[in-house]
Amino acid sequence: MTTVSSAARVSAAGAGFLDKEHTIATAGFNRWLVPPAALCIHLCIGMAYGFSVFWLPLSRAIGLTAPKACPDISLVQELFTTTCDWRVASLGWMYTLFFVLLGVSAAIWGGWLEKVGPRKAGFVAALCWAGGLVIGALGVYTHQLWLMWLGSGVIGGVGLGLGYISPVSTLVKWFPDRRGMATGMAIMGFGGGAMIGAPLADRLMNYFKTPTSVGVWETFLVMGAIYFVFMMIGAFRYRLPPSGWQPDGWTPPSKTNAMISTKNVHLDNAHKTPQFWLIWWVLCLNVSAGIGVIGMASPMLQEIFAGKLIGLPNVGFNALDASQKAQIAAIAAGFAGLLSLFNIGGRFFWASLSDKIGRKNTYYTFFVLGIVLYALAPTFAAMGSKLLFVLGFGIILSMYGGGFATVPAYLADMFGTQFVGAIHGRLLTAWSTAGIIGPVVVNYLREFQLAAGVPRDQLYNTTMYILCGMLIAGFICNYLIKPVDPKWHMSDAEVAKLQAATATGGNGATGSFGIGKGGLDGRAALFWLFVGIPLAWGIYMTLLSAVKIL
Repeated sequence: MTTVSSAARVSAAGAGFLDKEHTIATAGFNRWLVPPAALCIHLCIGMAYGFSVFWLPLSRAIGLTAPKACPDISLVQELFTTTCDWRVASLGWMYTLFFVLLGVSAAIWGGWLEKVGPRKAGFVAALCWAGGLVIGALGVYTHQLWLMWLGSGVIGGVGLGLGYISPVSTLVKWFPDRRGMATGMAIMGFGGGAMIGAPLADRLMNYFKTPTSVGVWETFLVMGAIYFVFMMIGAFRYRLPPSGWQPDGWTPPSKTNAMISTKNVHLDNAHKTPQFWLIWWVLCLNVSAGIGVIGMASPMLQEIFAGKLIGLPNVGFNALDASQKAQIAAIAAGFAGLLSLFNIGGRFFWASLSDKIGRKNTYYTFFVLGIVLYALAPTFAAMGSKLLFVLGFGIILSMYGGGFATVPAYLADMFGTQFVGAIHGRLLTAWSTAGIIGPVVVNYLREFQLAAGVPRDQLYNTTMYILCGMLIAGFICNYLIKPVDPKWHMSDAEVAKLQAATATGGNGATGSFGIGKGGLDGRAALFWLFVGIPLAWGIYMTLLSAVKIL
Protein backbone atom coordinates (compact mmCIF):
# COMPACT_ATOMS: atom_id res chain seq x y z
CA MET A 1 0.00 0.00 0.00
CA THR A 2 2.81 2.39 0.92
CA THR A 3 4.61 1.76 -2.38
CA VAL A 4 1.50 2.44 -4.43
CA SER A 5 0.55 5.57 -2.47
CA SER A 6 4.08 6.96 -2.70
CA ALA A 7 4.26 6.31 -6.43
CA ALA A 8 0.93 8.03 -6.94
CA ARG A 9 2.07 11.10 -4.97
CA VAL A 10 5.34 11.35 -6.88
CA SER A 11 3.55 11.00 -10.22
CA ALA A 12 0.92 13.58 -9.26
CA ALA A 13 3.57 16.05 -8.12
CA GLY A 14 4.73 16.54 -11.69
CA ALA A 15 1.24 16.63 -13.18
CA GLY A 16 -1.25 19.42 -13.71
CA PHE A 17 -4.47 19.55 -11.72
CA LEU A 18 -6.49 18.28 -14.67
CA ASP A 19 -4.11 15.44 -15.53
CA LYS A 20 -4.83 11.78 -14.87
CA GLU A 21 -1.96 11.38 -12.41
CA HIS A 22 -3.52 13.99 -10.13
CA THR A 23 -6.79 12.04 -9.89
CA ILE A 24 -5.42 8.77 -8.42
CA ALA A 25 -7.14 8.14 -5.09
CA THR A 26 -5.10 7.54 -1.95
CA ALA A 27 -5.75 5.63 1.27
CA GLY A 28 -8.95 6.63 3.03
CA PHE A 29 -10.84 7.70 -0.11
CA ASN A 30 -14.53 6.79 -0.24
CA ARG A 31 -15.55 5.36 -3.62
CA TRP A 32 -19.16 6.49 -3.04
CA LEU A 33 -18.02 10.06 -3.75
CA VAL A 34 -17.54 9.16 -7.43
CA PRO A 35 -21.17 8.41 -8.48
CA PRO A 36 -22.47 11.89 -7.53
CA ALA A 37 -19.57 13.43 -9.47
CA ALA A 38 -20.74 11.48 -12.51
CA LEU A 39 -24.32 12.60 -11.86
CA CYS A 40 -23.22 16.26 -11.79
CA ILE A 41 -22.17 15.90 -15.41
CA HIS A 42 -24.79 13.48 -16.71
CA LEU A 43 -27.76 15.33 -15.23
CA CYS A 44 -26.61 18.40 -17.18
CA ILE A 45 -25.86 16.89 -20.58
CA GLY A 46 -28.98 14.73 -20.26
CA MET A 47 -31.04 17.83 -21.07
CA ALA A 48 -30.38 16.86 -24.68
CA TYR A 49 -33.32 14.47 -24.24
CA GLY A 50 -35.58 17.37 -23.23
CA PHE A 51 -34.85 19.74 -26.10
CA SER A 52 -38.21 18.97 -27.69
CA VAL A 53 -39.64 21.43 -25.14
CA PHE A 54 -38.05 24.22 -27.25
CA TRP A 55 -39.34 23.12 -30.66
CA LEU A 56 -42.82 24.68 -30.69
CA PRO A 57 -41.72 28.02 -29.13
CA LEU A 58 -38.85 28.21 -31.64
CA SER A 59 -41.24 27.41 -34.50
CA ARG A 60 -42.99 30.74 -33.75
CA ALA A 61 -39.95 32.81 -32.75
CA ILE A 62 -40.89 35.45 -35.36
CA GLY A 63 -44.66 35.04 -35.50
CA LEU A 64 -44.77 34.85 -31.67
CA THR A 65 -48.40 33.72 -31.36
CA ALA A 66 -48.39 31.52 -34.48
CA PRO A 67 -45.64 30.37 -36.87
CA LYS A 68 -44.81 32.75 -39.71
CA ALA A 69 -44.60 29.96 -42.25
CA CYS A 70 -42.92 30.02 -45.66
CA PRO A 71 -44.11 26.76 -47.25
CA ASP A 72 -41.76 26.89 -50.25
CA ILE A 73 -38.56 27.62 -48.33
CA SER A 74 -35.79 25.01 -48.61
CA LEU A 75 -33.73 23.67 -45.72
CA VAL A 76 -30.67 25.57 -46.96
CA GLN A 77 -32.67 28.81 -47.05
CA GLU A 78 -34.00 28.09 -43.56
CA LEU A 79 -30.43 28.09 -42.24
CA PHE A 80 -30.08 31.81 -43.02
CA THR A 81 -33.59 33.28 -43.11
CA THR A 82 -34.53 36.05 -40.69
CA THR A 83 -38.08 36.53 -41.98
CA CYS A 84 -39.58 33.02 -41.80
CA ASP A 85 -40.11 30.79 -38.79
CA TRP A 86 -38.33 27.45 -38.64
CA ARG A 87 -40.19 24.19 -39.22
CA VAL A 88 -40.26 21.72 -36.35
CA ALA A 89 -38.65 19.09 -38.58
CA SER A 90 -35.74 21.44 -39.30
CA LEU A 91 -35.27 22.09 -35.59
CA GLY A 92 -35.23 18.33 -35.09
CA TRP A 93 -31.97 18.17 -37.07
CA MET A 94 -30.22 19.84 -34.14
CA TYR A 95 -31.40 16.97 -31.98
CA THR A 96 -29.91 14.60 -34.55
CA LEU A 97 -26.62 16.51 -34.42
CA PHE A 98 -26.52 15.99 -30.65
CA PHE A 99 -26.38 12.24 -30.93
CA VAL A 100 -24.36 11.99 -34.12
CA LEU A 101 -21.63 14.11 -32.54
CA LEU A 102 -21.98 12.23 -29.25
CA GLY A 103 -21.20 8.90 -30.90
CA VAL A 104 -18.51 10.25 -33.20
CA SER A 105 -16.70 12.16 -30.44
CA ALA A 106 -16.91 9.16 -28.08
CA ALA A 107 -15.36 6.94 -30.74
CA ILE A 108 -12.66 9.43 -31.74
CA TRP A 109 -11.65 10.70 -28.30
CA GLY A 110 -12.29 7.57 -26.23
CA GLY A 111 -8.59 6.67 -26.44
CA TRP A 112 -7.63 10.23 -25.47
CA LEU A 113 -9.87 9.96 -22.42
CA GLU A 114 -8.06 6.82 -21.28
CA LYS A 115 -4.75 8.68 -21.53
CA VAL A 116 -5.70 11.97 -19.84
CA GLY A 117 -8.27 10.67 -17.37
CA PRO A 118 -11.89 11.61 -16.63
CA ARG A 119 -11.20 14.99 -15.00
CA LYS A 120 -9.76 16.67 -18.09
CA ALA A 121 -12.43 15.07 -20.27
CA GLY A 122 -15.15 16.36 -17.93
CA PHE A 123 -13.59 19.84 -17.97
CA VAL A 124 -13.62 19.97 -21.78
CA ALA A 125 -17.16 18.55 -21.82
CA ALA A 126 -18.35 21.40 -19.59
CA LEU A 127 -16.76 24.01 -21.86
CA CYS A 128 -18.34 22.48 -24.97
CA TRP A 129 -21.83 21.85 -23.56
CA ALA A 130 -22.24 25.20 -21.77
CA GLY A 131 -20.41 27.11 -24.51
CA GLY A 132 -22.60 25.45 -27.13
CA LEU A 133 -25.71 26.71 -25.35
CA VAL A 134 -24.32 30.25 -25.35
CA ILE A 135 -23.62 30.08 -29.09
CA GLY A 136 -27.05 28.53 -29.60
CA ALA A 137 -28.60 31.46 -27.71
CA LEU A 138 -26.87 33.82 -30.13
CA GLY A 139 -28.32 31.82 -33.02
CA VAL A 140 -31.83 32.15 -31.60
CA TYR A 141 -31.36 35.87 -30.89
CA THR A 142 -30.18 36.57 -34.47
CA HIS A 143 -32.57 33.95 -35.91
CA GLN A 144 -29.77 32.05 -37.61
CA LEU A 145 -30.49 28.34 -37.61
CA TRP A 146 -26.98 27.44 -38.77
CA LEU A 147 -25.51 29.16 -35.72
CA MET A 148 -27.82 27.28 -33.37
CA TRP A 149 -26.89 24.02 -35.09
CA LEU A 150 -23.19 24.85 -34.75
CA GLY A 151 -23.42 25.84 -31.09
CA SER A 152 -25.91 23.54 -29.42
CA GLY A 153 -25.73 20.79 -32.04
CA VAL A 154 -22.07 20.42 -33.05
CA ILE A 155 -20.06 21.93 -30.19
CA GLY A 156 -22.64 20.82 -27.64
CA GLY A 157 -22.63 17.36 -29.24
CA VAL A 158 -18.90 17.03 -28.65
CA GLY A 159 -19.53 17.97 -25.02
CA LEU A 160 -22.19 15.27 -24.89
CA GLY A 161 -19.77 12.62 -26.13
CA LEU A 162 -16.94 13.49 -23.77
CA GLY A 163 -19.27 13.99 -20.82
CA TYR A 164 -21.11 10.75 -21.50
CA ILE A 165 -18.09 8.42 -21.59
CA SER A 166 -16.02 10.17 -18.91
CA PRO A 167 -17.55 8.33 -15.90
CA VAL A 168 -18.42 4.94 -17.44
CA SER A 169 -15.08 3.13 -17.22
CA THR A 170 -14.26 5.04 -14.01
CA LEU A 171 -17.28 3.70 -12.15
CA VAL A 172 -16.80 0.19 -13.53
CA LYS A 173 -13.27 0.26 -12.07
CA TRP A 174 -14.57 1.47 -8.71
CA PHE A 175 -17.35 -1.15 -8.52
CA PRO A 176 -16.01 -4.44 -9.95
CA ASP A 177 -18.13 -6.22 -7.36
CA ARG A 178 -21.34 -4.70 -8.78
CA ARG A 179 -20.82 -4.44 -12.53
CA GLY A 180 -24.49 -4.19 -13.50
CA MET A 181 -25.20 -1.60 -10.84
CA ALA A 182 -22.08 0.35 -11.82
CA THR A 183 -23.01 0.60 -15.50
CA GLY A 184 -26.52 1.63 -14.44
CA MET A 185 -25.17 4.35 -12.13
CA ALA A 186 -22.68 5.48 -14.75
CA ILE A 187 -25.27 6.58 -17.25
CA MET A 188 -28.61 6.72 -15.43
CA GLY A 189 -28.09 10.43 -14.81
CA PHE A 190 -28.02 11.04 -18.55
CA GLY A 191 -31.55 9.70 -18.76
CA GLY A 192 -32.71 11.97 -15.95
CA GLY A 193 -31.40 15.26 -17.28
CA ALA A 194 -34.62 16.20 -19.04
CA MET A 195 -36.59 15.39 -15.91
CA ILE A 196 -34.96 18.45 -14.35
CA GLY A 197 -34.21 20.49 -17.46
CA ALA A 198 -37.55 20.30 -19.29
CA PRO A 199 -39.74 21.80 -16.53
CA LEU A 200 -36.96 24.26 -15.65
CA ALA A 201 -36.77 25.39 -19.28
CA ASP A 202 -40.54 25.76 -19.46
CA ARG A 203 -40.55 27.96 -16.35
CA LEU A 204 -37.66 30.05 -17.61
CA MET A 205 -39.27 30.57 -21.03
CA ASN A 206 -42.48 31.74 -19.37
CA TYR A 207 -40.46 34.05 -17.11
CA PHE A 208 -38.50 35.61 -19.99
CA LYS A 209 -41.37 35.69 -22.49
CA THR A 210 -42.27 39.20 -23.70
CA PRO A 211 -44.42 40.63 -26.51
CA THR A 212 -41.29 40.52 -28.71
CA SER A 213 -39.64 37.28 -27.55
CA VAL A 214 -40.65 33.69 -26.85
CA GLY A 215 -37.95 33.57 -24.14
CA VAL A 216 -35.77 30.82 -25.61
CA TRP A 217 -32.42 32.59 -26.05
CA GLU A 218 -32.55 33.95 -22.51
CA THR A 219 -33.32 30.45 -21.23
CA PHE A 220 -30.32 29.04 -23.12
CA LEU A 221 -28.00 31.54 -21.41
CA VAL A 222 -29.27 30.87 -17.89
CA MET A 223 -29.21 27.10 -18.29
CA GLY A 224 -25.74 27.25 -19.83
CA ALA A 225 -24.42 29.07 -16.76
CA ILE A 226 -26.07 26.61 -14.36
CA TYR A 227 -24.78 23.60 -16.26
CA PHE A 228 -21.25 24.97 -16.42
CA VAL A 229 -21.03 25.27 -12.63
CA PHE A 230 -22.45 21.80 -11.96
CA MET A 231 -20.27 20.10 -14.58
CA MET A 232 -17.11 21.74 -13.29
CA ILE A 233 -17.87 20.53 -9.77
CA GLY A 234 -18.36 17.00 -11.10
CA ALA A 235 -15.16 17.05 -13.18
CA PHE A 236 -13.03 18.27 -10.27
CA ARG A 237 -14.40 15.54 -7.96
CA TYR A 238 -13.47 12.61 -10.23
CA ARG A 239 -10.98 10.10 -8.80
CA LEU A 240 -9.46 6.91 -10.20
CA PRO A 241 -8.57 3.82 -8.14
CA PRO A 242 -4.89 2.76 -8.01
CA SER A 243 -3.93 0.08 -10.51
CA GLY A 244 -4.79 -3.33 -9.09
CA TRP A 245 -7.29 -1.97 -6.57
CA GLN A 246 -9.99 -4.35 -5.39
CA PRO A 247 -12.68 -3.90 -2.72
CA ASP A 248 -12.01 -5.63 0.58
CA GLY A 249 -13.18 -9.24 0.57
CA TRP A 250 -14.04 -9.33 -3.14
CA THR A 251 -12.93 -12.20 -5.37
CA PRO A 252 -13.26 -11.90 -9.18
CA PRO A 253 -16.11 -14.14 -10.36
CA SER A 254 -15.35 -17.32 -12.25
CA LYS A 255 -16.80 -18.16 -15.65
CA THR A 256 -20.40 -19.34 -15.26
CA ASN A 257 -21.71 -19.74 -18.82
CA ALA A 258 -20.63 -19.68 -22.43
CA MET A 259 -21.95 -16.14 -22.97
CA ILE A 260 -19.55 -14.67 -20.38
CA SER A 261 -15.91 -14.78 -21.47
CA THR A 262 -12.98 -14.81 -19.07
CA LYS A 263 -10.67 -13.90 -21.95
CA ASN A 264 -9.97 -10.52 -23.58
CA VAL A 265 -10.19 -9.45 -27.21
CA HIS A 266 -7.85 -6.66 -28.34
CA LEU A 267 -9.40 -3.35 -29.34
CA ASP A 268 -7.90 -3.66 -32.83
CA ASN A 269 -9.63 -7.02 -33.34
CA ALA A 270 -13.02 -6.45 -31.72
CA HIS A 271 -14.55 -4.84 -34.79
CA LYS A 272 -13.39 -7.80 -36.91
CA THR A 273 -15.75 -10.15 -35.09
CA PRO A 274 -19.42 -10.66 -36.05
CA GLN A 275 -20.36 -10.20 -32.38
CA PHE A 276 -19.30 -6.54 -32.44
CA TRP A 277 -21.47 -5.73 -35.42
CA LEU A 278 -24.44 -7.74 -34.19
CA ILE A 279 -24.35 -5.87 -30.86
CA TRP A 280 -23.87 -2.66 -32.89
CA TRP A 281 -27.12 -3.35 -34.74
CA VAL A 282 -28.90 -4.45 -31.57
CA LEU A 283 -28.07 -1.09 -29.98
CA CYS A 284 -28.75 0.91 -33.14
CA LEU A 285 -32.20 -0.55 -33.74
CA ASN A 286 -33.24 -0.36 -30.09
CA VAL A 287 -32.13 3.27 -29.91
CA SER A 288 -33.63 4.24 -33.29
CA ALA A 289 -37.04 3.09 -32.13
CA GLY A 290 -36.85 5.24 -29.01
CA ILE A 291 -34.81 8.28 -29.89
CA GLY A 292 -37.19 9.64 -32.51
CA VAL A 293 -40.09 9.46 -30.06
CA ILE A 294 -38.08 11.27 -27.38
CA GLY A 295 -37.24 14.06 -29.79
CA MET A 296 -40.92 14.60 -30.62
CA ALA A 297 -42.41 13.73 -27.22
CA SER A 298 -43.73 17.20 -26.46
CA PRO A 299 -45.34 17.94 -29.87
CA MET A 300 -46.65 14.36 -30.13
CA LEU A 301 -48.63 14.52 -26.89
CA GLN A 302 -49.98 17.99 -27.73
CA GLU A 303 -51.11 17.01 -31.23
CA ILE A 304 -52.62 13.63 -30.34
CA PHE A 305 -54.58 14.66 -27.24
CA ALA A 306 -54.81 18.47 -27.69
CA GLY A 307 -57.83 19.77 -25.74
CA LYS A 308 -58.18 16.50 -23.80
CA LEU A 309 -55.14 17.58 -21.78
CA ILE A 310 -57.04 20.57 -20.34
CA GLY A 311 -60.55 19.17 -20.07
CA LEU A 312 -61.70 20.05 -23.61
CA PRO A 313 -62.15 16.59 -25.17
CA ASN A 314 -63.70 17.77 -28.44
CA VAL A 315 -61.21 20.55 -29.23
CA GLY A 316 -58.42 19.73 -31.69
CA PHE A 317 -54.96 21.25 -31.65
CA ASN A 318 -55.66 23.83 -34.38
CA ALA A 319 -58.77 25.05 -32.55
CA LEU A 320 -56.89 25.94 -29.36
CA ASP A 321 -56.08 29.59 -28.67
CA ALA A 322 -52.66 30.87 -27.60
CA SER A 323 -53.29 30.60 -23.86
CA GLN A 324 -54.66 27.07 -24.20
CA LYS A 325 -51.63 26.04 -26.26
CA ALA A 326 -49.41 27.42 -23.52
CA GLN A 327 -51.27 25.26 -20.98
CA ILE A 328 -50.86 22.05 -22.95
CA ALA A 329 -47.23 22.93 -23.72
CA ALA A 330 -46.54 23.01 -19.98
CA ILE A 331 -48.24 19.63 -19.57
CA ALA A 332 -46.29 18.21 -22.52
CA ALA A 333 -43.06 19.41 -20.93
CA GLY A 334 -44.05 17.25 -17.99
CA PHE A 335 -44.54 14.32 -20.39
CA ALA A 336 -40.96 14.76 -21.61
CA GLY A 337 -39.85 14.84 -18.00
CA LEU A 338 -41.94 11.78 -17.13
CA LEU A 339 -40.28 9.85 -19.95
CA SER A 340 -36.95 10.85 -18.43
CA LEU A 341 -38.10 9.41 -15.10
CA PHE A 342 -38.74 6.07 -16.78
CA ASN A 343 -35.51 6.46 -18.75
CA ILE A 344 -33.38 6.99 -15.66
CA GLY A 345 -35.13 4.27 -13.68
CA GLY A 346 -34.86 1.81 -16.55
CA ARG A 347 -31.12 2.30 -16.82
CA PHE A 348 -30.59 1.19 -13.26
CA PHE A 349 -33.36 -1.45 -13.14
CA TRP A 350 -32.63 -3.28 -16.39
CA ALA A 351 -28.84 -3.17 -15.99
CA SER A 352 -29.12 -4.66 -12.51
CA LEU A 353 -31.64 -7.26 -13.71
CA SER A 354 -29.27 -8.28 -16.52
CA ASP A 355 -26.84 -9.54 -13.87
CA LYS A 356 -29.49 -12.13 -12.97
CA ILE A 357 -31.10 -13.09 -16.30
CA GLY A 358 -28.21 -12.32 -18.67
CA ARG A 359 -27.66 -9.58 -21.24
CA LYS A 360 -29.11 -11.53 -24.18
CA ASN A 361 -32.36 -12.33 -22.37
CA THR A 362 -32.60 -8.71 -21.26
CA TYR A 363 -32.48 -7.53 -24.87
CA TYR A 364 -35.02 -10.19 -25.87
CA THR A 365 -37.34 -8.60 -23.32
CA PHE A 366 -36.72 -5.13 -24.78
CA PHE A 367 -37.60 -6.20 -28.30
CA VAL A 368 -40.65 -8.40 -27.59
CA LEU A 369 -42.27 -6.00 -25.14
CA GLY A 370 -41.39 -3.01 -27.33
CA ILE A 371 -43.03 -4.55 -30.40
CA VAL A 372 -46.25 -5.15 -28.47
CA LEU A 373 -46.37 -1.63 -27.01
CA TYR A 374 -45.59 0.20 -30.27
CA ALA A 375 -48.25 -1.86 -32.06
CA LEU A 376 -50.81 -0.92 -29.40
CA ALA A 377 -49.91 2.80 -29.27
CA PRO A 378 -52.32 3.88 -32.07
CA THR A 379 -55.10 1.96 -30.30
CA PHE A 380 -54.37 3.74 -27.03
CA ALA A 381 -54.52 7.08 -28.87
CA ALA A 382 -57.80 6.20 -30.62
CA MET A 383 -59.30 5.20 -27.27
CA GLY A 384 -58.31 8.60 -25.90
CA SER A 385 -56.63 6.82 -22.99
CA LYS A 386 -53.92 9.13 -21.74
CA LEU A 387 -53.07 6.67 -18.96
CA LEU A 388 -52.36 3.73 -21.28
CA PHE A 389 -50.57 5.95 -23.80
CA VAL A 390 -48.26 7.51 -21.21
CA LEU A 391 -47.66 4.22 -19.39
CA GLY A 392 -46.87 2.42 -22.65
CA PHE A 393 -44.30 4.98 -23.73
CA GLY A 394 -42.92 5.11 -20.21
CA ILE A 395 -42.16 1.37 -20.36
CA ILE A 396 -40.71 1.78 -23.86
CA LEU A 397 -38.41 4.54 -22.65
CA SER A 398 -37.34 2.48 -19.63
CA MET A 399 -36.14 -0.21 -22.04
CA TYR A 400 -34.52 2.40 -24.26
CA GLY A 401 -32.48 3.59 -21.27
CA GLY A 402 -31.90 0.04 -20.12
CA GLY A 403 -30.36 -0.77 -23.48
CA PHE A 404 -27.67 1.86 -22.97
CA ALA A 405 -26.93 0.72 -19.43
CA THR A 406 -26.78 -2.98 -20.34
CA VAL A 407 -24.61 -2.77 -23.45
CA PRO A 408 -21.27 -2.08 -21.64
CA ALA A 409 -21.79 -5.28 -19.63
CA TYR A 410 -22.79 -7.12 -22.84
CA LEU A 411 -19.50 -6.02 -24.38
CA ALA A 412 -17.56 -7.05 -21.28
CA ASP A 413 -19.19 -10.49 -21.46
CA MET A 414 -18.17 -10.87 -25.10
CA PHE A 415 -14.77 -9.17 -25.25
CA GLY A 416 -13.49 -9.08 -21.65
CA THR A 417 -12.80 -6.03 -19.51
CA GLN A 418 -9.35 -4.98 -20.73
CA PHE A 419 -10.60 -2.79 -23.61
CA VAL A 420 -14.30 -2.54 -22.81
CA GLY A 421 -14.20 1.25 -22.40
CA ALA A 422 -12.65 1.88 -25.81
CA ILE A 423 -14.82 -0.77 -27.49
CA HIS A 424 -17.87 0.86 -25.92
CA GLY A 425 -16.78 4.21 -27.34
CA ARG A 426 -16.58 2.75 -30.83
CA LEU A 427 -19.91 1.00 -30.44
CA LEU A 428 -21.56 4.36 -29.72
CA THR A 429 -21.35 5.08 -33.46
CA ALA A 430 -24.51 2.97 -33.45
CA TRP A 431 -26.07 5.75 -31.38
CA SER A 432 -24.90 8.28 -33.96
CA THR A 433 -26.56 6.28 -36.72
CA ALA A 434 -29.72 5.93 -34.67
CA GLY A 435 -29.63 9.67 -34.07
CA ILE A 436 -30.19 10.09 -37.79
CA ILE A 437 -32.57 7.21 -38.47
CA GLY A 438 -34.99 7.72 -35.56
CA PRO A 439 -35.65 11.47 -35.81
CA VAL A 440 -35.76 11.39 -39.63
CA VAL A 441 -38.39 8.64 -39.61
CA VAL A 442 -40.54 10.36 -36.98
CA ASN A 443 -40.06 14.01 -38.00
CA TYR A 444 -40.33 13.76 -41.77
CA LEU A 445 -43.07 11.15 -41.77
CA ARG A 446 -44.97 13.59 -39.55
CA GLU A 447 -44.43 16.41 -42.07
CA PHE A 448 -45.49 14.12 -44.95
CA GLN A 449 -48.64 13.05 -43.12
CA LEU A 450 -49.43 16.65 -42.19
CA ALA A 451 -49.05 17.79 -45.81
CA ALA A 452 -51.33 14.93 -46.89
CA GLY A 453 -54.07 16.24 -44.62
CA VAL A 454 -53.93 13.51 -42.00
CA PRO A 455 -55.60 14.70 -38.76
CA ARG A 456 -53.10 15.70 -36.10
CA ASP A 457 -54.29 13.05 -33.67
CA GLN A 458 -53.41 10.36 -36.26
CA LEU A 459 -50.08 11.73 -37.47
CA TYR A 460 -47.98 9.10 -35.70
CA ASN A 461 -49.90 5.85 -36.38
CA THR A 462 -47.84 4.71 -39.36
CA THR A 463 -44.65 5.68 -37.55
CA MET A 464 -45.43 3.28 -34.70
CA TYR A 465 -45.71 0.32 -37.07
CA ILE A 466 -42.41 1.22 -38.72
CA LEU A 467 -40.75 1.29 -35.30
CA CYS A 468 -42.17 -2.20 -34.67
CA GLY A 469 -40.32 -3.37 -37.76
CA MET A 470 -37.06 -1.97 -36.42
CA LEU A 471 -37.49 -3.92 -33.19
CA ILE A 472 -38.21 -7.15 -35.08
CA ALA A 473 -34.89 -6.71 -36.92
CA GLY A 474 -33.17 -6.05 -33.58
CA PHE A 475 -34.64 -9.27 -32.14
CA ILE A 476 -33.12 -11.25 -35.02
CA CYS A 477 -29.69 -9.67 -34.53
CA ASN A 478 -29.77 -10.45 -30.82
CA TYR A 479 -30.69 -14.08 -31.57
CA LEU A 480 -27.62 -14.43 -33.82
CA ILE A 481 -25.13 -13.36 -31.12
CA LYS A 482 -22.90 -16.27 -30.07
CA PRO A 483 -19.65 -16.47 -28.02
CA VAL A 484 -16.55 -14.98 -29.68
CA ASP A 485 -14.34 -17.42 -31.58
CA PRO A 486 -11.30 -18.31 -29.38
CA LYS A 487 -8.96 -17.33 -32.22
CA TRP A 488 -9.60 -13.66 -31.30
CA HIS A 489 -8.69 -14.11 -27.61
CA MET A 490 -5.50 -12.55 -26.25
CA SER A 491 -3.13 -14.83 -24.37
CA ASP A 492 -2.61 -14.34 -20.64
CA ALA A 493 0.96 -13.26 -21.36
CA GLU A 494 -0.23 -10.56 -23.79
CA VAL A 495 -2.70 -9.21 -21.24
CA ALA A 496 -0.10 -9.20 -18.45
CA LYS A 497 2.41 -7.38 -20.65
CA LEU A 498 -0.17 -4.77 -21.65
CA GLN A 499 -1.28 -4.18 -18.07
CA ALA A 500 2.32 -3.78 -16.91
CA ALA A 501 2.97 -1.21 -19.63
CA THR A 502 -0.15 0.86 -18.90
CA ALA A 503 -0.40 0.61 -15.10
CA THR A 504 -0.59 3.97 -13.32
CA GLY A 505 0.71 4.33 -9.81
CA GLY A 506 1.18 0.61 -9.20
CA ASN A 507 3.68 -2.25 -9.45
CA GLY A 508 1.33 -5.08 -10.38
CA ALA A 509 0.14 -5.67 -6.83
CA THR A 510 -3.54 -6.07 -6.02
CA GLY A 511 -5.49 -5.21 -2.90
CA SER A 512 -7.54 -2.46 -1.30
CA PHE A 513 -4.55 -0.11 -0.70
CA GLY A 514 -6.36 1.37 2.28
CA ILE A 515 -9.46 2.13 0.19
CA GLY A 516 -12.27 -0.11 1.37
CA LYS A 517 -15.80 -0.59 0.11
CA GLY A 518 -16.75 2.82 1.43
CA GLY A 519 -20.13 3.97 2.60
CA LEU A 520 -22.38 6.98 3.13
CA ASP A 521 -20.19 9.02 5.48
CA GLY A 522 -20.63 12.76 6.10
CA ARG A 523 -18.83 13.96 2.95
CA ALA A 524 -20.52 11.42 0.74
CA ALA A 525 -23.93 12.26 2.21
CA LEU A 526 -23.43 15.97 1.50
CA PHE A 527 -22.34 15.33 -2.08
CA TRP A 528 -25.29 13.01 -2.70
CA LEU A 529 -27.55 15.69 -1.21
CA PHE A 530 -26.04 18.24 -3.59
CA VAL A 531 -27.14 16.24 -6.63
CA GLY A 532 -30.19 14.79 -4.90
CA ILE A 533 -31.95 18.11 -4.28
CA PRO A 534 -32.31 19.09 -7.97
CA LEU A 535 -33.10 15.47 -8.79
CA ALA A 536 -35.85 15.42 -6.16
CA TRP A 537 -37.20 18.72 -7.54
CA GLY A 538 -37.25 17.21 -11.02
CA ILE A 539 -39.13 14.16 -9.77
CA TYR A 540 -41.60 16.38 -7.90
CA MET A 541 -42.24 18.58 -10.95
CA THR A 542 -42.53 15.52 -13.15
CA LEU A 543 -45.11 13.91 -10.90
CA LEU A 544 -47.11 17.16 -10.73
CA SER A 545 -47.21 17.29 -14.52
CA ALA A 546 -48.03 13.59 -14.70
CA VAL A 547 -51.14 14.20 -12.61
CA LYS A 548 -52.22 16.87 -15.13
CA ILE A 549 -51.67 14.48 -18.03
CA LEU A 550 -53.78 11.77 -16.47
